[in-house]
Amino acid sequence: MDKAIRIRLILMNFLQWGVWGAYLTSMGSYLVSVGLAGKIGLFYAMQGIVSIFMPAIIGIIADKYVPAQRLLGICHLVAGLAMLAAGSYGFAAGQDVSFGILFPMYALSVAFYMPTIALSNSVAFKILRQNGYDTVKDFPPIRVFGTVGFICSMLFVNFMTDGNGMQYQHTYNQFFVSAAIGLVLFLYCFTLPSCPANPGASSQSVADALGAKAFRLFKDRGMATFFIFSMLLGVALQITNGFANPFISHFTEVPEYADTWGARNANALISISQMSETLGILLIPVAMKVFGIKRVMLIAMIAWVFRFGLFGAGNPGPGVWMFILSMIVYGVAFDFFNISGALYVEQRSSDEIKSSAQGLFMLMTNGIGATVGTLSAQAVVNHFVYNAAEPDWSAAWYIFAAYALAVAILFAICFRDPGKGPYKRIA
Repeated sequence: MDKAIRIRLILMNFLQWGVWGAYLTSMGSYLVSVGLAGKIGLFYAMQGIVSIFMPAIIGIIADKYVPAQRLLGICHLVAGLAMLAAGSYGFAAGQDVSFGILFPMYALSVAFYMPTIALSNSVAFKILRQNGYDTVKDFPPIRVFGTVGFICSMLFVNFMTDGNGMQYQHTYNQFFVSAAIGLVLFLYCFTLPSCPANPGASSQSVADALGAKAFRLFKDRGMATFFIFSMLLGVALQITNGFANPFISHFTEVPEYADTWGARNANALISISQMSETLGILLIPVAMKVFGIKRVMLIAMIAWVFRFGLFGAGNPGPGVWMFILSMIVYGVAFDFFNISGALYVEQRSSDEIKSSAQGLFMLMTNGIGATVGTLSAQAVVNHFVYNAAEPDWSAAWYIFAAYALAVAILFAICFRDPGKGPYKRIA
């Protein structure tokens, strides 16, 4: 591959995911610090809500009206300015932060950021194809630098401190970091090779882009069961993003653990999850070939049980190994579910509905499932932690683990094993 093209796409992916990594795993701690602990679920649920419709709308605009690389830049401009406004408001308000002011700024930012995840992939695919390269072979080594960018942002907001010695992971400064990266990416997108729109091409309707055509897959009992359980497991996707940092950071208030490295560097500890996620991707082809989709999905579900259960049992002192193990199993929990599930949907779908089928899978998991999950998790955490006379984080984590275990047991009973492939396609 032309090194120049490769480097340019690597930088695009590095910045693309760095925008999100600056606040995704640490925003909960900032919200706790300004008295909005009871609203964490709403902030994270908004990501799922906008993911239901915004990627479809932006995708159609890119197909027919605006070159994809320019639209990517415009989206990052709007998202970056909104995030800059959120950071500026946080700076001006101090401890007197109003949910009614901060939340709309944040919501506008994620409404325009979430579509860029798919759009940045589309830009990369188009540029690779324009230069005669194989997207299946050449894209993954480029995409992995997105995870590197995410991790670098996490570590930056973990170790950077303001004039008062406060880490960015606990302050509004994480919004400024995200905004700065996004605005740099806005400018960078306009230097990328053109990915022209095609005004004369037939385009999906919004309903089709959301996966409407793919609902015919529900005619097959096995696929209907698969999608339902995908939604049920999607409930787990954003729970630790929203609550892991506040949970680990709260140990700084416990004298026994106040000075431990883990309690004071929650984001750095959580970054092990993203490192594990990168390695987990490499296991998927072998796992799918050896175990088949049912066992791979069961492995993912059991991994979620350990992900949550180890949080409940661990601490940043002698029990820090449980936290580290929880971060390691996250790679299996996330990748074996999200990526293996997407591959299975691709293999079962006819060519006519492949895109719609992926849209349906995303709708069920990152849309409906994740939205219900974060709002439900907030209710659980409020009950056992923020509204409790004696906060009990462990009880909350054990409830999440029990939920994942129940889903795993039901999946094992209800989902008929289709084998290791090749699978019969559904028209």
